[in-house]
Amino acid sequence: MSRRAEHQRRTNETSVEISLEIDGTGDTDVSTGLPFFDHMIDQLGRHAGFDLQVTARGDIEIDAHHTVEDVGIALGEALRDALGDKRGVRRFASITVPLDEAAVEVALDLSGRPFLHYEVDFPGQKILGDPPFDPQLVEEFWRAFVTSAGITLHIVGRRGQNTHHIVEATYKGVARALRDAMRVEGDGVPSTKGTL
Repeated sequence: MSRRAEHQRRTNETSVEISLEIDGTGDTDVSTGLPFFDHMIDQLGRHAGFDLQVTARGDIEIDAHHTVEDVGIALGEALRDALGDKRGVRRFASITVPLDEAAVEVALDLSGRPFLHYEVDFPGQKILGDPPFDPQLVEEFWRAFVTSAGITLHIVGRRGQNTHHIVEATYKGVARALRDAMRVEGDGVPSTKGTL
């Protein structure tokens, strides 16, 4: 069973192309014009065990918001398509991931019902780079991702002082929880409804 999908999203603001293999080796190639965001999507792919290619071009001269949100939408849609009917998956997973002084707790359900609880505070500074990355966009990415993927996701920051560490622990935490929840253990759909 191959769990893979390709997805394209084109608007007046962005152009996004995604290629996703769920049962991959963590081989990633990400280019969005936002170096820090590239690093986070790379971490998501590597720690989830995806083979993932993301190419995005957006109006980052105006703001990074459109690019970040549309990558979230396209990646969520690709994941939903690659998961198919979710037959045999574990469905639920949770983990707390540390990165130095930061720790982020993640719980998710491949429920088919999009919901995001996001409770992460940042010290306030943008992440330096060219261009700098506004950490407020992290919530926008996850909201777009869960809405398109149809998953329930809770992200709670437990502690942290360094914005980069907090954000990166978030992406790694979701990646590891996804990897666990998507693991195939049987052949039935893990729901009394018979569908997810």
